[in-house]
Amino acid sequence: MKKGLTFLTLLLATSVATVKAQVVEKGTNMINAGIGIGGNYGGWSNTSSIPQISASFERGMWEIGGPGVITLGGYIGHKGYKIKDSDYKWSWTTIGARAAYHFNGFDIEKLDVYGGTMLGYNIYSSSYDTYGGSGLSLSGFIGGRWMFANNIGVYAEIGGGGYNFSVLNAGVTFKF
Repeated sequence: MKKGLTFLTLLLATSVATVKAQVVEKGTNMINAGIGIGGNYGGWSNTSSIPQISASFERGMWEIGGPGVITLGGYIGHKGYKIKDSDYKWSWTTIGARAAYHFNGFDIEKLDVYGGTMLGYNIYSSSYDTYGGSGLSLSGFIGGRWMFANNIGVYAEIGGGGYNFSVLNAGVTFKF
């Protein structure tokens, strides 16, 4: 009896020691608000741009082996350009649906590492021409977030965001 109780106590202690909270689990909701940097249109030196602004939502949908969680969500972002000493301006607004795989295999409970894809619709606007740049886009992204509190963290992503957006997007994450 004593050996059985000792074994059960050791098993329970080991189980409790290895259980950790994951940043993203099935049912987790997250909202990101960010600003993008990089990605000047065509590399033209005579253009200036407003920073990319974006917001996204994601929800943990499926826990899968590996270990990980798949999230689904939405995205909206905007970026604009202007030729210096001119009235010529153009911009893109992207609305999209995203899916991501969040890897939960690291033993760092505040870290979330993920990668995914987005199917978006880019809406082109210009002050001069009628260029038909609006249309569908498919993009990929990799990212990470660090939760410094239970409900608030920071994130950074490379890629994604639709046509002609910034190379790096970073901002704040709200978890609920």
